[in-house]
Amino acid sequence: MQNNIQWYPGHMTKTRRLIEKNLKLIDVVVEILDARVPMSGRNPNFDDIIKGKPRLLVMNKSDLADTERTKEWIKWFTDNGISVIPISCATGKGLNNVINSARALVQDKIDREKEKGRNITVKIMMVGIPNVGKSSLINKLVGKASAKTGDRPGVTRGEQWIRIRSDVELLDTPGILPPKFDNQELAKRLAYTGAIKDEIMNIELLAYSLLDYLRDNYHDILCTRYKLSDIEDLEGYQILEMIGKKRGCVVSGGEIDMERAANLVIDELRSAKIGNITLELPSDFEVNT
Repeated sequence: MQNNIQWYPGHMTKTRRLIEKNLKLIDVVVEILDARVPMSGRNPNFDDIIKGKPRLLVMNKSDLADTERTKEWIKWFTDNGISVIPISCATGKGLNNVINSARALVQDKIDREKEKGRNITVKIMMVGIPNVGKSSLINKLVGKASAKTGDRPGVTRGEQWIRIRSDVELLDTPGILPPKFDNQELAKRLAYTGAIKDEIMNIELLAYSLLDYLRDNYHDILCTRYKLSDIEDLEGYQILEMIGKKRGCVVSGGEIDMERAANLVIDELRSAKIGNITLELPSDFEVNT
């Protein structure tokens, strides 16, 4: 079954232009990722757009991700010379490290200017795909609701400069996805986590493929959550039928409401009710960033 996903609304083209226009003003780029999809959640175009600016990767939603897999990703990024820290806007974990870690990437510039008697304001650009928690992170750093937030992708629409403290300013930018998804597995991972609007997808097909993945990678967690057994040889749609029946997603005549069951599973993945899940490993990607 095919569930090809394409998503590139016009405002994302405008966002790319906004980033390129302001890049000359920027000292450091902070790229926010979803810790559950650390590679799929990176826009491959950022490498070209950002053009060698110092960059810090911030793995948000680490409280929803698989802790051991997060450690693997941190090691992988570090081994490839990429600065990275895990955080959680929901729990506050690691938030105090974001600004200090970003400033550390341009400490030489700060020191040089200080020797000349100048205290510079470090300008940080915040980038990321939709729905990774970028605006929530900014609000936490500022301590008040300065950036718009929402639980839907594409809430932040315009250019926002925000002063965090006397020596740090942030430029918030709207989330930007790649122009197209050549890799449908990558697109599905983004869809699982809510980075792509649900309206453009077949939610049942998405749930089928998700359950296939959970069966193979998080078998015990899946079975515990939905009180399942003997699912090793079942396809995703069969597992969804079982879940639908157990959760009362039944319409008249005893037929399973598969759409309702699919929404239930996707929602419970996103809220970590199924468990702490990471949907990819470094070994899934042969090409380094």
